[in-house]
Amino acid sequence: MKAKNRKYLGITVITWLVLLIVWQLVTALKITPEILLPSPEKVITTFINLSKYGYNGIPLWYHFMITMLRLLSAVGLAIITAIPLGLLSGRIKIVYAIFDSIIQFIRPIPPLAYYTLLILWVGIGETSKVVLLYLAAFAPIYLACISGVRKVNVDYIKSARSLGASSTQVFFHIIFPSALPDIFTGIRTSVGMAYTTVVAAEMVAATYGIGWMIVNASKYLKSDVMFVGIFILGITGVILDQLLKLIERKIVFWSGKS
Repeated sequence: MKAKNRKYLGITVITWLVLLIVWQLVTALKITPEILLPSPEKVITTFINLSKYGYNGIPLWYHFMITMLRLLSAVGLAIITAIPLGLLSGRIKIVYAIFDSIIQFIRPIPPLAYYTLLILWVGIGETSKVVLLYLAAFAPIYLACISGVRKVNVDYIKSARSLGASSTQVFFHIIFPSALPDIFTGIRTSVGMAYTTVVAAEMVAATYGIGWMIVNASKYLKSDVMFVGIFILGITGVILDQLLKLIERKIVFWSGKS
């Protein structure tokens, strides 16, 4: 198994090397203007300069930390609200009837469609940005919880009840552990959804953040700065996803095992 994993890791590394080589060739041969596609060297140099001098007078690490604070705050709020509501909706039909249609109505709406309303309701400060990311992160966790609850083997619940288990014991010892793999999948999806919304969240009335940096750089055709921001978000997203997978393997250690 380990040899097989190393093989696939090698394929992944080779894939990225090929992409980097193609990128280098395209820019070296000047197939596209540098203002549209900066060279890898230009992007690396820009990253070093941004790390030293910051962007718009603000250190790069501060832009990054503000974006992460907004993102993690929103995902954290989504976790502590969507998990209980999703589990209850999966078990209690009246709760499902009350909340599901509302969430299903909001879920497909593009974030920018209601961002202006959020600004009018809660102001242009941090609250509107966190709320926007929260709404993007909420639905995947909620839906995953419902799916996880409905996948629980009914025979397990009946067996527990026949042995005298209370509803609380059934929930915490059977339903919740059985739903955990789906819950973690929902959390990972929600982080991705919030990540795709972070640039939109930092478009309006922001003066810092990686998303704001990308938007601001686009106004002045600073494609190298945009690439730096995109790579920072992409690499951070991969790291967060791997951390969540590691936590999942530690907590849901029985998942996938017979």
